Amino acid sequence: MSDVLRRVTSRLSRRDLLEAAIVAGAFLLYFGVRGAVVDRPETAYWNAIDVVDAQRALGFFWEDQMNEWVSDKKLLAQVMNHVYFYLHFPIIIVFGLATYYFRRDRYTICRDMFLVSGAIALVIYWLYPVAPPRELPALAERFDPNAPPYIGAFFDTMKAYLGYAYDTESTRAFVNPYAAMPSLHFGWDLILGISVMYALWGTRWQWFALPIAVTLPILQIFSITLTANHFFLDAVAGGVVAIAGIPVAVFLSRRVYPWLGAQMRGSRVPAIR
Repeated sequence: MSDVLRRVTSRLSRRDLLEAAIVAGAFLLYFGVRGAVVDRPETAYWNAIDVVDAQRALGFFWEDQMNEWVSDKKLLAQVMNHVYFYLHFPIIIVFGLATYYFRRDRYTICRDMFLVSGAIALVIYWLYPVAPPRELPALAERFDPNAPPYIGAFFDTMKAYLGYAYDTESTRAFVNPYAAMPSLHFGWDLILGISVMYALWGTRWQWFALPIAVTLPILQIFSITLTANHFFLDAVAGGVVAIAGIPVAVFLSRRVYPWLGAQMRGSRVPAIR
């Protein structure tokens, strides 16, 4: 095993290893911290009720009807489950690797958009925990026995049809079940769409990338609501967080990294140079 690892690492540059460490460390920190947040189920429940009340006041609380409609349509529910589960991290990882090796000049900004928006979202998760719709029936039994019927009617399609639950032993350490607001499933798919266009703009692939960039976030909106994983306002918040990460990523790339690189090149320590 050590020989295999040595052969693999010998083909990687220091830059490759550093990049892998940055990304892996950032994502592990993100999930580790999110999973380590002390559960506040009652607070998360009432915050979710506030989201529902806000949407009802604005006239677009449709998630209960959408979820009920798809609950007995197993094929469609499974399609939405797979969109939610597989058209997110797997495709982000594939895109990241492809951009790193083939569009290195545009990789850093794309990477930082994800990392910055994730950092913003992590703070919000801590300050304002929100239970997803699929958790509301069980939480209503504990904290709000007189909850209206639409609160207790949500159906967890992923648990029922995909056989995946967020409260299993294998995922519990890395999952905060009350991190519905903002929805990074939508926010990061929005960033992914923007990044795909940015990475391929000016190449012969740009018009091939356009429908992908548009379709991914749209599909994710339907996925997160039909499967009872998020509210529409969660998606709005996810989009705001995603967009907020863009100017920060651009600033880091154009101002901070050139300055930091100059400081490192001028260092008296050979390893830093």
